[in-house]
Amino acid sequence: MSSLYDIPVVRITGEATSLRQYEGKVLLIVNVASKCGFTGQYEGLQALYGKYADRGLVVLGFPANDFLGQEPGTEEEIQTFCKLNYGVTFPLFAKIVVKDVADQHPLYRFLTDKRTNPAHAGEITWNFNKFLVGRDGTILNRFGSRTKPDDADLVAAIEQALGAGV
Repeated sequence: MSSLYDIPVVRITGEATSLRQYEGKVLLIVNVASKCGFTGQYEGLQALYGKYADRGLVVLGFPANDFLGQEPGTEEEIQTFCKLNYGVTFPLFAKIVVKDVADQHPLYRFLTDKRTNPAHAGEITWNFNKFLVGRDGTILNRFGSRTKPDDADLVAAIEQALGAGV
């Protein structure tokens, strides 16, 4: 893949698409799970989306069952869980593999590979890793699972990315 925007993805509702529709936006790409100690971060991710969507931030949630089976549900169950428990309105996608290199989704291969992401590469360590992508598709930063969505450094990085090109 030459560009993040060329990567094929499937919406949680089953429609095949790509990330091209998000070109020109600031993206926060997160591997999510419904039965994880960090699941409560859905609330903060939704708050970020609600606060900054009108300035161009899009939070993209990619459910993954890679860590201790913490995302066992179907796409329909995941979507229902997120809406009912956290009021999630940001885009969610079909469940993918983020850790196992042999089966890793092309998006996470792109995000974790040193050739496409020299500054923030490396394997996904757990659920709720966060990649901040600039309006031009450049990966600007990476935040681990323990970094909450309201963390001052994460918010500052989002605001800085949004400030460019607004």
